[in-house]
Amino acid sequence: MSLELEAAINKRRSVRSYHDREVSPATVTRLLEAAVMAPSAGNLQAWHFVVARRPEARAALARAALDQEFIAQAPVVIVVCADPERSATRYGQRGRTLYCLQDAAAATQNLLLAATAHGLGTCWVGAFDEVRVREVLGIPASLRPVALVPVGYPAEAPETRPRRPLEEVTTVLD
Repeated sequence: MSLELEAAINKRRSVRSYHDREVSPATVTRLLEAAVMAPSAGNLQAWHFVVARRPEARAALARAALDQEFIAQAPVVIVVCADPERSATRYGQRGRTLYCLQDAAAATQNLLLAATAHGLGTCWVGAFDEVRVREVLGIPASLRPVALVPVGYPAEAPETRPRRPLEEVTTVLD
């Protein structure tokens, strides 16, 4: 593993406070380029990204996410969506109910790590009303919002949260 990747993995935190500073469109593009480099089942790339910059859209997303106001504070919110039918074309029900979600999760993690490498803060938000998020952004019913990712320059430096020991979460079969 490269030292830069290891540094990004170890530095990434859930940031819930952002400076009032724009994130350039070019930087957002680089984050999305990293997201689409994620692995996906059958290389179907069953994801779609909606970028919300308008303050009113971000505020509505915060309300749809159980009033998590920090979402509205970030200058950009990227909504990572899964495309269940794209996965289903090859994998049927398992693609529709699992693989597309795994694909979206992998893309989200790439997005978070790329943002960290660019000096940005993010938070993977999964607690939200999918229907309201679709309505706010005009996302078609064919796509399933999986994660809201507020992106901005961090106004906080959260400490490392405790992790379970490897021996507790790993089984080695020799």
